[in-house]
Amino acid sequence: MSTHIKLVAVFADNTLGQMARITGVLEQAGVNIRWMTIATSETFGVIKLLLDRPAAAARALRAAGYSVTLVPVLAIEIRDRPGGLHTVARVLAENKVNVDNSSGFVIESRRSAVVLIEVKDWARARRVLRRCAIPTLAARDLQNL
Repeated sequence: MSTHIKLVAVFADNTLGQMARITGVLEQAGVNIRWMTIATSETFGVIKLLLDRPAAAARALRAAGYSVTLVPVLAIEIRDRPGGLHTVARVLAENKVNVDNSSGFVIESRRSAVVLIEVKDWARARRVLRRCAIPTLAARDLQNL
C-alpha cells in the first residue's frame, strides 16, 4: 500500500482576490479542499492544499495559468496529547531525517492529529517511521477523516 500523499503547491502573486480565484478554479473542477496553508512575502505566495483529487486540481490550475507543483508528503496520525509530535520529531532526528516543512491539524472526534511532513528522502523517512512503529496514512485514509 502506498502512503504517498501529494499536496498541491500553487505559486501565485499576493494580490487581492487571488485566493478566491484559486478556490473558484477548484470548485469548477469539482475538487474538495481538505486542508490548506498559505505562506506569503509582500508580493508572492505559495498556497499548499491537501485535496481529494490532486492530479485533477493541478491540471485545472495549470489550465487557468497558475504555476503548480505536486509535493510528496508523509501523513502521520498521532495521539493528540503532549509529546505526540515530539515522538515523531525525535525518531526522525535520531535517524538523520531532516524535516523541510511540516504542518498539521487536529481531529477532535478521533482525539488525534495528522502531521504532514515534507522531507527530501521520502522513502527513507517512511522506512524509519515504519521501523519505529509509527504508521503513516495513505491518501484514501485521509478521505475518511
